[in-house]
Amino acid sequence: MAALVNVPPKAKRGAVIEIKALMSHIMEPGYRRTAAGELIPRDIITSFSCRFNGAEIFRADLFPAISANPFMSFFTIATESGKFEFEWIGDNGFVANAAANITVE
Repeated sequence: MAALVNVPPKAKRGAVIEIKALMSHIMEPGYRRTAAGELIPRDIITSFSCRFNGAEIFRADLFPAISANPFMSFFTIATESGKFEFEWIGDNGFVANAAANITVE
């Protein structure tokens, strides 16, 4: 599974910036059946979080109704230069991470 994050590389101090994150994941809800009638096991991302310089700034709990390849978009204020760290956690031991840096002028 691949993660794609979009963080502006530079921003002015005090500017509102948009952070975007996309996770490639099938998000099988556990309600569907195969052609043979067998239940397809649930396999979803259950949580997404973003930290900036170690402090959590965004968190979302996800449920079976979320579509495949979930996309998150949120806003924050550029206060200082630093590192965004993203984490997706899901069923069956799924964990994915990504990171991006920003320079605040």
